Parts: sequence; C-alpha cells; structure tokens
Amino acid sequence: MPNPVQRDAADSRNTGDGSERPRFDSSHVTRFADGYDFPLDDFQVQGCTAVQQGRGVLVAAPTGSGKTVVGEFAAYLAVQTGRKTFYTTPIKALSNQKYTDLSERYGAASVGLLTGDSSINGEAPIVVMTTEVLRNMIYAGSATLERLGFVVMDEVHYLADRFRGAVWEEVIVQLPPSVQVISLSATVSNAEEFGDWLREVRGDTDVIVEEHRPVPLWQHMMVGRSLYDLFVDDDRDSSRLRVNPQLLQRISQIEADRGSRYGRREDAGAPRGRHGRTRGGSGREVVRQGRPPRGPSRPEVIEALDRDGLLPAITFIFSRVGCEAAVGQLLSWGTNLISDQAGRRIRRLVEERVAGLPEEDLAVLGYYDFVEGLSRGFAAHHAGMLPTFREIVEELFTAGEIMAVFATETLALGINMPARTVVLERLVKYNGETHADITPAEFTQLTGRAGRRGIDFEGHAVVLHSRGLEPDAVAGLASTRTFPLRSSFVPTSNMAVNLVAQVGRWRARQVLEQSFAQFQADRAVVGIARAIQRNDEALEGYAEAMRCHLGDFTEYSGLRRRLSDLEKATGKRRSASRQAAAAVSLTQLTPGDVISVPDGRRAGYAVVIPPDRRPKAGADPTVLTLDAQVRRLTETDVRDEVEPVNRLPIPASFSSRSPRARRDLASSLRNLLRAEPPPAPGKDNGPDLQDAQERKQIEQLRDQLRRHPCHDCPHREQHARWAERWWRLQQDTEGLRRQVDSRTHTVARTFDRICDLLSERGYLSADGERVTAQGEVLQRLYAEKDLLAAECLHHDVWRRLDPASLAAAVSSLFYEPRRDPQPEAPRMPNDAVRDAHAEMVRIAVGLQQAQRRLGLAVMGEPDAGIAWVVHRWAGGGRLETVLRDSDLSAGDFVRRCKQLVDLLDQIAAAATHAVLRENARAAIDLVMRGVVAADRLD
Repeated sequence: MPNPVQRDAADSRNTGDGSERPRFDSSHVTRFADGYDFPLDDFQVQGCTAVQQGRGVLVAAPTGSGKTVVGEFAAYLAVQTGRKTFYTTPIKALSNQKYTDLSERYGAASVGLLTGDSSINGEAPIVVMTTEVLRNMIYAGSATLERLGFVVMDEVHYLADRFRGAVWEEVIVQLPPSVQVISLSATVSNAEEFGDWLREVRGDTDVIVEEHRPVPLWQHMMVGRSLYDLFVDDDRDSSRLRVNPQLLQRISQIEADRGSRYGRREDAGAPRGRHGRTRGGSGREVVRQGRPPRGPSRPEVIEALDRDGLLPAITFIFSRVGCEAAVGQLLSWGTNLISDQAGRRIRRLVEERVAGLPEEDLAVLGYYDFVEGLSRGFAAHHAGMLPTFREIVEELFTAGEIMAVFATETLALGINMPARTVVLERLVKYNGETHADITPAEFTQLTGRAGRRGIDFEGHAVVLHSRGLEPDAVAGLASTRTFPLRSSFVPTSNMAVNLVAQVGRWRARQVLEQSFAQFQADRAVVGIARAIQRNDEALEGYAEAMRCHLGDFTEYSGLRRRLSDLEKATGKRRSASRQAAAAVSLTQLTPGDVISVPDGRRAGYAVVIPPDRRPKAGADPTVLTLDAQVRRLTETDVRDEVEPVNRLPIPASFSSRSPRARRDLASSLRNLLRAEPPPAPGKDNGPDLQDAQERKQIEQLRDQLRRHPCHDCPHREQHARWAERWWRLQQDTEGLRRQVDSRTHTVARTFDRICDLLSERGYLSADGERVTAQGEVLQRLYAEKDLLAAECLHHDVWRRLDPASLAAAVSSLFYEPRRDPQPEAPRMPNDAVRDAHAEMVRIAVGLQQAQRRLGLAVMGEPDAGIAWVVHRWAGGGRLETVLRDSDLSAGDFVRRCKQLVDLLDQIAAAATHAVLRENARAAIDLVMRGVVAADRLD
C-alpha cells in the first residue's frame, strides 16, 4: 500500500523575524520514503509532512519504532533546499553513531560532526552535534548558525535530566524563530502538555504520539532454567491479559521447596511459548537433593536463550564489575556463540582498530579478555570501558557479528543497538544515593531494545526470577505507561551572563519565563487559582450570612478569635512549662527518694531504686511501686514537678531482679508511709509575670467583647458559626495564595538572585544590566562549577602553576567520585597543587555562603580525588603506573581526561593572562597522548 502522503505544497510562512520559510515541494516526502527498503509508518509520514509544510513537530514513540526517520527527513530537506540541519543528541556516542549513519546515506562531504573534542566538516549542510555544542554556538553568535533551517532534538526527554536537562530548554527557547524544531522523544504521558509549550515558544507544532511497537514485545520470566510467558489471555475477557498461572504455581512450588529437605523434579509439562516451542529446552529442571532450586548462572542463561533461538541478547547488569565478571564467567565456561571463522575475522578487525594504542597499555586496558570474548561472540559494554572498545562492541553487535552483550543501563540511553532479547538480572539498581527499584519508565527504556525492525518478527524481554521477586511486580512494571516529562530547568551563572549580554536583564527574565519549567509551574497554579476564586466567592457568601444589624460582626468575630487563640496559646505555654519542670525534676531524683505521682499511668507512691545497669546521663529514673512492681518513670507519666516526700534507705544488697528483694522493699515503703504520712500537696506558687500579663490581655479582650454592639445581638451565635467558617476558609485561602506566590515567576526569581550574586562579585554591573569585563570571562566557561572557575581565574589561583600541575588542579572542578569520598585528604602531587586546591576550597566556601544567603542552590566543593593521577599522566607516566593505586578504570580515566581537555580549552579561551593561556594549551597537549589521544570518539 502506498503511503498517504499529502501532495499539496505548503505556503510560504512568515517566521516573525522578517524571514520566510521557503515553499517546499510536496514530492520531497515521496522521494525520501523511496530511499528506504521498508514502507514508512503512518506516524512517520505525518511527521515528515508536517516538517515539509514548515511546521515544528514532536514525535513521541516507543524505542525502536523508527521515530528518527522524521529527523532524517529534516537532514534530507537540508541537502535538497540549500539550508542546514543540526542533528543534536544527548551523548557523544550517539552523535558518533548518527554521524556514521548519515554519512553513509548522504556522503561524507554533506555531513559534519561537532562534539567538543571532534570537529569534522562543521559547515556541512548536515551537522551532528551534542546539544551542549549548539547551546554554546547560540551564546557565541556563531556564523555556523547562518542558513540554519532545522534542528533535530533526538532524545528530547533528556530535558528531565537534573544535571544536563536545562540545555535542551535553553536551545529550544533561544533558537531563531525561522528554525523548525523536530523533537524526538520516548513515549511520555504528557506529550500534549510538552507540545503546548513548544507551540507557545516555537509556534505551529504538530504533536504525533505513536504507542504501537512495530515489533511486538513479549514479556517472560526465567525461573530456574525454564522460560515462562509473563502474561496469558484472560479466559473471561479475551481483550485483557493476566499473569500466567503456571508461572505463579511454579514460583509457589519453589518457595515451598525451600523449606523442605528433599527437592523434586519439575513437572515435564513445561510451559510453551508463543510459537508452541518448549521453553528452556526440555523444560525439566533437576533439583539437587537437599537444596532449593538455584537460579541459572550467566552462561546457562545464554545457553538457554541460544537453544530457544532468542539470541542476540543484551543482558542488563547494573554494575560495571558485574558486566566484566559475566564475560569472565562465559570465558571460563567455554561459551562460544559464533563460528571460528567469524571469530578470526572479528579478531583481525579489533587488532586493526586498536593499532594506535600503545602496546604496553593493552594489558591494563583489559584488551586480551576483551578480544577473546569478542572472538567467541560476547562482550561487556559500560561507561568504564575505553570508548574505542565500546564503539567496537556497538558496531559488531549492530552488524549481528556478536550474540551477547552484558551492559549497564547507559547502553539504553539512545544508542541504536537493538537485540532480539533483553534480559534483566535484577529490578533494583543503585541510583547514586541508595539501591532502589527501577521505575516503569526505566523498565520500558531497557526492554525497548528488544526486537530488531526488519529482522525480528517479535522481541522478548526476560526477567530472571530471584527470591522475593513476585510476578505481579514485574507485570506492574511491564504494563505501566504513565511517564510524565518533568522539567529540570534551573538558570546558571554562565546562562545569566550570556543572556544579559545578548538581550539585557529585563528581556532575559522574559526569555527564562518561557521555559518548560515555568510553563509546568504555571499550569499547576491554574488549578490553585481556580480554588482561590471559588473560595473568594464562598467568603463573600459567609460574610453576608454573618452580617449583623447592630454593628460590624467581622470586627466582633475577630475579637473572639484573638481571645480564643490567646487562651489556647496560654494553656499550651503553661502545659509546656509544667512539663519541662517535671522533666527536670525527674533527672534530680536519687535512689531512696519517696515520691508521689498524683495522676497518669503511674499514679501512687513509689521509691526510686538504683537501675540494673549504669545509667546514662539524664536517664529516666527507675521506681518500685507499693505493689512491688518495677517501672521506668518518664516525663509522659507526670504532669507536674515531682518532689521527694520522704527518704527510704535502699539496702546495699538490693537487686530489682530478685522478687523477694522487691517485696521486702515494697513492705518497707508501706510501713514508712503508715508511720510518717506524707504532707498534703503544696499550694501553687501562683502565676509568673508572663502568666499575669497574659491574664490581663485576656480580661481586656473579654471586656471589649462585652462592650461591642454585636455582643447583645439575639442571633449572635448563629452569626458566629458563619464567622468561624469564614475565618477557617480565609486561612485556607491565604495558604493557597502563598502557594501561588511560591510557584509564580520561580525561574525569574532564581535568575534575579543569580544576577544579584554576580553583581556582588563583579561579573555584572551594580544594577545587573551590563556584563563587565570580568563577566566576559564567565561567558566562556560552561562547566558545572562555572562561577568557581571564573573566580579562580579572577584571583589568579592557577597563574603560577606549570602545565602538569594546572591540569591536576583543574581536574577538581569536575571530578565527582562514584562512591562516597574517603575521609582522608586526597593525595597531592606537589605543594603548588595543594596550595591551589586549598585556595579553590576557600573560594568555594565563600560562594556557598553567598548562595545560601540569597536562597540559591549550593554548589559542591572541588574534589581533588584524581589530581595525583592526572599529574602523573601529564608528567609522562605509563597508563599502568598511573592507574596502579587508583580506583579508576581505564575507560573512566580516558573519559575524565576528555572532560579535563574540554575545560582546559575553555580556560585557555577565557584567561586574560598570556602565561595561563599558554600553560592551559600546553596542559592539553600533555593530557592528549597515548590512549587518550588514540580514542577520538568520546
């Protein structure tokens, strides 16, 4: 069937900035679609048609559904119409992959790549880049933006990322009106809300939501070595699914067997899959005598998938160590998933790709296990690997050369690396602070990799059963589809100075108020505002109902409320004062004191006895009652001060654990009370000064009430009931108004506070309307600790450092340990770096104090955890030597070095002193060597 392409050309559209979008030829979509070996889906055609007709578009569709086709159409139009398309991605690995894909389709001459450390053909009609690069180009007013017609924002749901999400909103808000924005997102439940915001800030935008997966996904659980479908058709309603009863029965059987001494064989009638084949081979699970069934090992899971024809597979393990361990386990098991010929071909390819790496570094990089695993058809994939290694794994897996990959969740973040099957070992992962259950959104993102379009008829998601994991919990994750997109936008210091420089402070506030964050906050305020309006109407009705012909009943009810509030406050103060005195009196009791507890749970006479153990300071006293019961007396047991009424000597041999000793002492207490009856309770000493003042105020209010005209109204109490309702509703309404005040203009208020801080520090003029020379330095610094970096430049903290020491000191601006930092101070390479770091910490503490004072989020302090490693590397050390005493993996080290090079490049551009500029560039040269320089793609 041909695609339903609209064939009427779009009219020219005025963009609002004086320019016009050209009239596009409707045949573009048809010719573009002819370039694919599969027919475009309806949602893809709708998206392409919208772009062709000059509109923006938001496409929200499941992973693997082909939404990038709409972005690729924008690239096609750029080539056909003499304009430019910027294709932005959230991570460099995805940029590299997209650059390769587009280069194959349109030729290397038509495609460029800009990722911060890679700059290839930047003036091409199609340029792939990370979103941060585009943001920086906008602020810098780059000439590359000329003739820009389209910006594709792949994985636009990244704007929810709390660390980097603000960049997406900055770009969307600040792009010229003539640019069409093509936003590609995972399925989110509030796509219409996001689309409404895009219409508000970008103009005409189509929202296209596609929930259908082109490759159906079946959910399974592996119990022992058998694979069970998670869902089956509901017998009563064929349109619904229910959790597989055979799966529930098998897990119940395992749980019952855990407590039994002998195991038994699984019933031979294994569950059958969608195609009628028996899951898990024969479906028989041998249970060792005397032991509960254990879960399958990783090699056994891969073998089971291989038998069922479910490879290639990605197994998600939320641990880098776990991914590497899985490869080691398959190597030890002797697993081989591909032919010897294919293995030899892969080995030759890998050897060619790593030819640029120093041979002496291969061992520390884990190369030999890496290539051995690949030559047998499996590999690990995680952020701690050398980026070149990760790229090789991605290429081989995508090409179908290897069959199994063990990956952390970072693989699911946009990289196009689908599989026939996805395996989840656990449904719990470490989120940076604690181990937490994965969310439905994360589950969908991970399992969305299953099913290769054009290759597989269906995809499979497999969750490994473990003790305590209920199928209902897995079913809940698999069936939930409500993933709202929430903005994480917060203005930064660099953003502030760049906006003020571009458009001035007043216009900058308006720009920021267009953010999705403020849009969502304002939408929430709409409901509150309606509630306030309803309350105001009700208040008018209450005010009318309490109207009195004798006088102002609102005034009268206000006096009643003040009197009631004062009486309650006085009562609470007295009670608190008495309670505090009672608590203090308990701490002053000593063994032998005879006391009287007038009321409460412990009412009656008792004698204080020594505790069994040495008491802590201020511990509650232990007492023996008249009926020989031992009790701990706390401040909740008494309402007033407790004073001794007599003394009773406690025998040295007394033990509260001895029933006889307790009875004897209780008898002595009773005899003492009969012989010397305690005095009557003392009289109250009368009110204190504060009490007297409060009583006086209460009498004055009562007098005002009696003299008020409304006091004698025959309908006074009826009016009062309406007045009480009025006061309560008024109080609730004020609370709602405070909520509105706290949510309205929140982004702009934060921006104002940042501008105030920048004015105090000299980056903006005193009125905040102009960027100073000092602020121009900050404009060039895009690091997370941008203001701290600017302050270090301003105070010449790094000016006297040699290049290697400069690299070491600067590393503390971005380094964050993956785990809690060690309590001991990090090792410093020399005194110069130690002194520079100490000064950086001093400046950071001052900034933190200023941020707290202004109500801003407080940045973290610099962390010199890799200063020693960086200095050794910049000093020419071998990789093995550099990493010997470090927790860093080789891949982490290379990634950190690339971050360092990027920041040093910013410092070189921003520095006002020639010596520091030269040292920063020299430091870049020292760091960019060996494995760091050989790895060009990350």
